[in-house]
Formats: sequence, structure tokens, C-alpha cells
Amino acid sequence: MRFSRKNLGIPYAVFLLLFVLMPLAVLFYYAFTNGSGQFTLMNFIGFFTNPNTLGTLVYSFAVAFVTTVVCVLLAYPLAYILASSKIRAKSAVVMLFVLPMWINFSLRITALKEVLIFIEGNLAMYPFTNTVIGMTYDFLPFMILPIYTSISRLDHSLLEAAQDLGANEREAFFKVTLPLSMPGVMSGVSMVFLPAMTNYVVLDMLYNSTYIMGSLIGSYFAAYYWHGGSMIALILLLIICIFTLLTDSDETGDVRGGTIL
Repeated sequence: MRFSRKNLGIPYAVFLLLFVLMPLAVLFYYAFTNGSGQFTLMNFIGFFTNPNTLGTLVYSFAVAFVTTVVCVLLAYPLAYILASSKIRAKSAVVMLFVLPMWINFSLRITALKEVLIFIEGNLAMYPFTNTVIGMTYDFLPFMILPIYTSISRLDHSLLEAAQDLGANEREAFFKVTLPLSMPGVMSGVSMVFLPAMTNYVVLDMLYNSTYIMGSLIGSYFAAYYWHGGSMIALILLLIICIFTLLTDSDETGDVRGGTIL
């Protein structure tokens, strides 16, 4: 029996309809209605007039931004060393950084919590710092892998050409390697920044009583206030879409690094 391309796309269309479009429709319905089912914009206005939600948004951005910066600073040198080295078993070394992702998330954070308790004694003393450490520990492999892949796929003849034109190793790195590896960096940023805004499990397990966007949405739904929680989820979805478009435009932009001389 022959299947055309259109027939092969039917299962995906059904999946998108059931698990993407229909949930989004329910989310839109609750976000723009009140308890009586009437259309209203008060949920949208309430988000930007409520100091608690705005404070949570700012705190979430701060956690995600610091976590992303720390991940980049740790991941790029490591990925660069691995990709540039002459080790035969590079894939095995990279696998060592991926292995923690195969362990249960709760077990990993619990182990990290015990280490922090041993060092600090009281986790409540440094809630923001501990949250960033937990997020970095959880998301660092997502930053290492795309950067490593991007650097390992670089055309080494470009570096040789840069050196032939008079560039030293430092100039060749900043004018060739770094610009050409930016798609990998931006891919890692998108995979770290966005989840870090919503991963409230790390906060809860490390005794951080401050909310981020994920925990705020959860609290609204736990209190059966689906209308406010749906609006916050939609606003967060919009922020994620804008951020994704910005990072995609950077990835597809001109990253050839300019001239050497």
C-alpha cells in the first residue's frame, strides 16, 4: 500500500491539533474571560499592574540571565578545548558531561543540596546564589553540546588562511572562531535561558522561597484561579517566542567574522 507525503503528515497534524492547538485554545479562553465566561482584558491589565507578578518576572529574568552568563563562561572554554584538542576519544569525554542528564533530576539536585549544606550550613543564607548554582548544574550540558558541535564543525582552512594573512592565534580566535561559533552559543543560550525562567523545582528543593514564573503560574492554578494563571502563561509564551525569534535571527545572520587585516 502506497502512502503519499500528505498521508504521512496526517499523524503529525492530529498530534498538533490534540496536544498543541487545543490546549492553546483552552489557555486563550481562560486568559481572556472571567469567572462568568465573559470576555475581559482585566487579566492582562492585572499582570502589569500587580507588583507581585512584575517582581516575579524581574526576578525570573535575573535568575535566567545570571545562569546563562555563568553557563556560557564555563561551557565555551571547555567546549573549545575539547573541540581543538587532538584527543582521539573526544566523544567519550563529551559523554562524561552528558551522563548526569541520564540521572533522575531530583536525585541530582538532592545530591547538590547536600553538598551546599556541607559547605554553607544553612541554604537560606544565599537563596539566589544557590538557585543559580542549581540551575547551572542542571543546564550546563545544554550549553556545552551546541558550542562543542559548532566549534568542531569549523573549517580549519579558515584559521590557516587567517594566519597566512598575518593574524596570530588570539586574533584568529576573535575574528574567525568566535564569530563562527556564535550559532552554537545562541542555541545554548535559548536552551538555558528559557527553562531557567520557569524551572521552579530547583528553587523549591534548595529552599528558595522566592517565586519565579513557573512557580507563580503553578500557584494560580493550585488556587483554582485559572484565568490569571492562563494569562501569565500566555505572556510568558509571548516572551519566549520573541526571545526565540531574536536568537534565531542572530544564528542566521552574518557570522563570518569580518576581515583579518
